[in-house]
Order: sequence, then structure tokens, then C-alpha cells
Amino acid sequence: MEFIDGVFAGFEVALTPMNLLYVTLGVTLGTVFGLLPGIGPTAAVALLLPLTFTMDPAAGVIMLAGIYYGSMYGGRIPAILLRLPGDASSVMTTLDGYPLTQQGRAGAALGITAIGSFLGGTFAILGLALLASTLTQVARMFASPELFLLMLFGLVMIVIIGSGKLLKSLIMALIGITIASIGMDPISGTQRLTFGSYELAAGIGIVPLAIGLFGIGEVLNNISRRNSAPLKPPRMKRIMPTWADWVTSRMAILRASVLGFFVGVLPGGGGTVSSVLAYGTEKKLSKNPEKFGKGAVDGLAATETADNASSNSAFVPLLTLGVPPNPVLALIFGALLLQNITPGPQLVEDHPDVFWGVIASMFIGNVILLVLNLPMIRVFVSILRVPQAILAPVVVLIAICGVYAINNSMFDVLLMLIFGAAGFLMRRFDFDLAPLILGFILGPMLEVEWRRSMIMSGGSVDIFFTRVPSLTILLLLVSAILIVAIGAFIRRQRSVNSSSDEGTVPTNKEEV
Repeated sequence: MEFIDGVFAGFEVALTPMNLLYVTLGVTLGTVFGLLPGIGPTAAVALLLPLTFTMDPAAGVIMLAGIYYGSMYGGRIPAILLRLPGDASSVMTTLDGYPLTQQGRAGAALGITAIGSFLGGTFAILGLALLASTLTQVARMFASPELFLLMLFGLVMIVIIGSGKLLKSLIMALIGITIASIGMDPISGTQRLTFGSYELAAGIGIVPLAIGLFGIGEVLNNISRRNSAPLKPPRMKRIMPTWADWVTSRMAILRASVLGFFVGVLPGGGGTVSSVLAYGTEKKLSKNPEKFGKGAVDGLAATETADNASSNSAFVPLLTLGVPPNPVLALIFGALLLQNITPGPQLVEDHPDVFWGVIASMFIGNVILLVLNLPMIRVFVSILRVPQAILAPVVVLIAICGVYAINNSMFDVLLMLIFGAAGFLMRRFDFDLAPLILGFILGPMLEVEWRRSMIMSGGSVDIFFTRVPSLTILLLLVSAILIVAIGAFIRRQRSVNSSSDEGTVPTNKEEV
């Protein structure tokens, strides 16, 4: 009954006129920002984050969630039409999406993408609603030792299975934790790393950091890599996929929905991992694997379905455990904290309107996204024709106004520009920004829970081994690290063996 009551209460919140407006606005803005090459969902959420600070908490998160999954779909438009992936996960989309465009089937590719994304997202939302109560009850048994290990698990998984190299990812996580430690000590109240600055004593805000790294940094990166000429997407005739396309893709969509849901729940899983796994699975199961990479509709449907399913299921650990599994959810986590709402086991009791309202709005948002994108796809495609020389100043202006409006502080604007330059340099040297923002969000919480654990145990680390929940999480963490390490060792040995085999030179006529 609790589940049924929660769902009905969630739809009561989500179906209010203002929240319907916010979810529609969110998916629309997300689609527009997502289809701009190079922006991606993280930059889209970061740039539009300031819009939600004056809203009701439920409305703000509903809008941010809409921006998130709206931008995930929007990023597929340039990937399919122009072979320009907006983020890492859309790289897989180009493999079969762009060949379909070259075959004159761009409309069908975008249509099957919209349908697969809707079905995958709907499956993940149902799973989120069903699992939420169970996970919340389990999480209520957690105290500081379990919370510390759970956040550490999420951060470690982001580092070891993220898109960057291990050492670089570790460096970025440490930088994020260091930036988060600037300001007042959360327990003793003493100042740290402020160098006598009054502005730094208040700490670094998530808004200038996020908008600088992901917004300004992305704009600078795009300007340095592309000219200002407008893009020329192809003309489209038929938007809806054929019945044969649906028959070919229906099982791929089903399998990718399940796979994407479970991958999205894992810290560090995300759209990239789920897309790669779904694509590889369908290629192995396909009766015509030679078509993959040359315009396979089922391959495209699998990547997009898994990507959207994982995007929606990523809200499971955020809402129930208080652990953001990817950079976008870390920004939404930060937005909730600024609203004096802490995601986690108590969220469903303390703020049921936020908890169930967001879940219900995600289903409504996916319906709006489907209805919106099929008839209006030509309108969205026309935005790609706007020159970069016009888009870049508009994005920078939005960023400056958004950051300044939070605290009416030019110091925050200065910080944003500094982080923007740093984000640009990090991209040029192939540093993954995801561990940095996760380290920034989770760092203070890790510190607080660690120190509380030490107070509980009188300074002994035995508390992590004598409690069953904490020991279970610790064993899972160690197992995950060992699995990744063993996999890396096996790949390295195979690489060494293949290199040595290629370098072997025959020494006699019999060997030749």
C-alpha cells in the first residue's frame, strides 16, 4: 500500500499546472542544449542550474531531471545526422546512426531512437518506483561507517571505470576533494586553505565550479576545435520508422532496457558503459552481425534504449542512498543540498513530495519527450544551422548571468572564469572531469562521516569490520577493485602476448 499511495501522491505533485510547465520546459531546454555539439547533459544541467534556486524544491528537481534526460536524447541528433557526438555515450550512436543518415534514413534513425529511449526510460522508472521503498528500508540501517564506505565505493567506482585513465582520474578526484575542503572546517569551524580571503572563507560554491568546468570550459574547447561556419544537417522525409524496423528492434529494446537499468544503478556505470554493453550484446546475438557499423537499426535502438534506461535508473542510488552515481546527478545532488534537502534514506519520509513527485514527473517527461520530438524534430534540427560564433557568446552570457544572480557576487564570476580556463586545459590534456565533480560533492560528506565514525569507535578502525552492513560494503568495494585489476592484468598480458607473436621471425625453411 505504501508504494501505491506514494505513486498516487507523486502524480498529484507532478500533474499540478506549474510542475507540468517545469517538466515540459526542462525536457525542451534539455533537448535544445543537448543537440548543440559539444555541450552534453552535464554542461546543460550546470548552465541551467541557477534557474531552479528560486523554485519550490520539488519543481526544481523535476525541471533538472527533465533537462538531464532531455539533453541525453538531444545529443543523439548531431550524432546521427552529422557524426558529431555530444558526449561520450553518444559515440556509440554514430556507429549505426550516421550510416543510416548516409542511406537517406535519418528520419527513421531519429524515430527509432525516440521510441527506444521512451521504452527504456519507462522501464527504468517502473524499476525505480518498485525498488525505492526496499532500498530505503535497507539504507535506514546505515550509520556513519556505512555511509562513509558507501560514498567511498561510489567515488572509487567512478575513478576505476570512468572514461579516463586511472592515474588521471585519481588525480582529478583528489583535486575535487581539495577544492571542497576550502573554507570552514565542518566540525571544528576553523578556516582551511583560505589564505586570509574573506570570500574563500565561505567555501567554493558548486554553481561557479560546475558552470566554469562544464559550461565555459566546453565553449572554449569547441571554439578551439571548430570554425564558426554553420553545420548543414541533411533533409529528412519520413520520421517514423517502418514496421520492419520495429520488428527488427523490439527484442533489442527489451534486452537493452533491462541491461541499462541495472548498469545505471551502479556508481560509475552510466550511459557510456550501458551503451557499449548493449551494443556488444546485440552484435553477438544478431543473425546479421556484419550489418553492425553499417546501419543496423537494432544496434542503434539498443544503444539508445540502454542509455536512456541507465540515465533514469541512476536516480535510484541518488534518491534512496544519497550517493550520486555520475556528474549530472552530482549537480542535482548539490541543487538539493542548496534547498536544505539531503537525498538519502530519510528523503521519502521528510520530503515525500520531492521523492515521489520526481519519479512521477520522469514518466510524464518521457511521454512529453516522445510527443515533442517526433513532430518537432525538424525544428530542433534547424538549430544546428546556427553558427558557433553566435552560440558561444550566448552560452557565456547565460553562464555569467546565472552565476552572478546566485549571490550577486563578482567573485563567483571570477571563480567561474578561472574554473572555465582550468576545464579547457583539462580537456586538452585528456583529463576526465567526472571524478573531480564527484570528489567535490562527496569529499565533505566523506570527511564528516569518517570523523563521526572515529568518534563512535573512539578512534579505532575496527568499527568498519565489526558491523555487518559496513563489512558487506567493504567486501563489495574490495571485490570490485580486484575484478577491475584482474581484468586489466589479463588485457595487458594478452596485449603483450599478441605483440610478441607479431614480432616473432621464422628462423628456418620449415617454420616458413
